[in-house]
Amino acid sequence: MGETIAKNKKAYFDYFLEEKFEAGIVLKGSEIKAIRAGRVNLKDSFIRFVQGEAFLFNAHIGRLETTHHFYAHEERGSRKLLLHKKQIAKMVKAVEKDGFTVVPLQLYFNDRNIVKIQIAIAKGKQLHDKRNDLKEKDMKRDMERSMKDY
Repeated sequence: MGETIAKNKKAYFDYFLEEKFEAGIVLKGSEIKAIRAGRVNLKDSFIRFVQGEAFLFNAHIGRLETTHHFYAHEERGSRKLLLHKKQIAKMVKAVEKDGFTVVPLQLYFNDRNIVKIQIAIAKGKQLHDKRNDLKEKDMKRDMERSMKDY
C-alpha cells in the first residue's frame, strides 16, 4: 500500500474485521483532483451489491472551487468498485447467508499512483465489545505513559 488518503476509523471501532480486499474505484477527473487535495471522508460510507456489482455509497468527495460546474461530480454519489467475480461472490455469500456486512476501511494511492480502496467483510460489535476495546486502549495508553516517565 502506498500513501493513505482517508481512513474510516469508525469501521475499526464498530466492527470485527474478518477478511480484507483491495478494490479499484471508478472515478471522474474532478473526483481524482479532489482526492489528491484530500477532500475525502469515508465515515458514513457503506458498500452494497447491485445486480452482481459492488458500489460504494455515501462516501463524501468534496468539490474543488476551480472545477467548472459542467464537469463537477456528485459529492455523495455512488461509485462502482472494481473486483473479481469470485471476490464479489464471496462477499455476497457472507452478507446474505452469514449476516456479515462489507465496509470501506481506507482510500489510498497504490505504488503506480492509482486510487484504490481497502474494504473488509465485517461483523458488527456489541456494546460490551466496544467497551472492552476502550478499556484496553486506556490501559495501553496508561502503560505507555508510565513507561515513558520511568
